[in-house]
Amino acid sequence: MPPAFDKERTALLVMDYQRAIVENYSGDSRHLLGKAGRALEAARGAGLPVLYVVVGFRPGYPEVSPRNKSFGALSQSGRFAAGSPGTEIHPDVAPREGEAVVVKHRVSAFSGSDLEMILRARGLDTLVLAGISTSGVVLSTLRQAADLDFRLVVLKDACADPNDSVHACLMDLVFPRQAEVMDAEEFARTLE
Repeated sequence: MPPAFDKERTALLVMDYQRAIVENYSGDSRHLLGKAGRALEAARGAGLPVLYVVVGFRPGYPEVSPRNKSFGALSQSGRFAAGSPGTEIHPDVAPREGEAVVVKHRVSAFSGSDLEMILRARGLDTLVLAGISTSGVVLSTLRQAADLDFRLVVLKDACADPNDSVHACLMDLVFPRQAEVMDAEEFARTLE
């Protein structure tokens, strides 16, 4: 953990662990869910706030510009509209009562959401990231959070990407410039 790690000022962000995303993940989703579950167990046991981030849109997708290459096509599919099948957080890592769920409208957990407001209101300045995908929500959130002066930890085995090489490159070469990178078990041990 970073030298200034403070349990009172740290939150675990569980990002895009929605049923449709987990089910479309081409790797071992049981292993991934187990690692995220281990991080959740450790965070909750240590009293860290847990926040969930999901992608979602209002009916008719008013948040989506047709110029947006990624989300423009999504708006035509009907996926991730509020209440549509697959938008719910996977039951293996579901939120408990009192754990905030933040809805975002772009790749980063901060884009189009009230995440920063919630974090600042609670005095949280260190974020532990778990998410699907590494080259999507994790990368975008890490970059934006670093620019917002948050301390960062990335749980490499609680993140996944469709491309193993991209995942490894980000975890080994890119993320360490702005974050501590560790696995879920190491994170759990730091909280004991």
